[in-house]
Amino acid sequence: MGDVRVESEGSITTIWMDRPERRNAVDGAMAAELRAAFEDFETDPEQRIAILAGTGGTFCAGADLTAVGDPHRRNELDPEGAGSGPMGPTRMRLSKPLIAAISGHAVAGGLELALLADLRVMESDAVMGVFCRRWGVPLIDGGTVRLPRVVGLGRALDMILTGRPVEAEEAQAIGLANRITEPGRAVQAAQELAAEIANFPFECLLTDRASTYAALDLPLDEALRAEGAAGVPIVEREGVAGAARFNAGFGRHGVFHSEGDQA
Repeated sequence: MGDVRVESEGSITTIWMDRPERRNAVDGAMAAELRAAFEDFETDPEQRIAILAGTGGTFCAGADLTAVGDPHRRNELDPEGAGSGPMGPTRMRLSKPLIAAISGHAVAGGLELALLADLRVMESDAVMGVFCRRWGVPLIDGGTVRLPRVVGLGRALDMILTGRPVEAEEAQAIGLANRITEPGRAVQAAQELAAEIANFPFECLLTDRASTYAALDLPLDEALRAEGAAGVPIVEREGVAGAARFNAGFGRHGVFHSEGDQA
């Protein structure tokens, strides 16, 4: 039995890191399993949203430091940065939303896995941080790339240079956590959030998501043109029907429902 479990319910995939005896620290075999699970999610047209979570009350303690020198991991530690990230899916560019359900610790490579997500639901007693600062293990799974994009350069450098723990309240204040839940409820809250998102007209949602990420790499004028080029066709395919529902009386007076809830 492997260290990754995958569950699907409706259009939502939950990927569990299931190595609680190592606080879900990722070794080479587990990294390959994680990558395969995300590839399966990406290619399954029935699945719309993924949730990444850890068993045993911990999201992920990072890379398994007992396996860092394992010669079987040399391909993952390619100095050219090619291939899979050492944590598995961290060099993927996902085309569909991912929510991280964070309990316990999401530190070092575990933080980098959390940063792969679009949204992070964090339990009130959970902690994130660049704990690998203490051991001379650099961020090579997207941490130096994604963290500044999420929290801004100054806050990212504070976390990266000090390696200090960031608790839930601060994480939400700086945009690192999107929701805070009571202990033990992150997965349930993430599943509720995923169900809400999955019910919206989905081609429109994916188009807006893709445009948001693409704009980070483009000058403003190019980003605006690209947004229009991608979005205008969706008006015909989903927006016209949505406007007709509005004109029929749905969603008036500030009432907000996702597609599946409208009646």
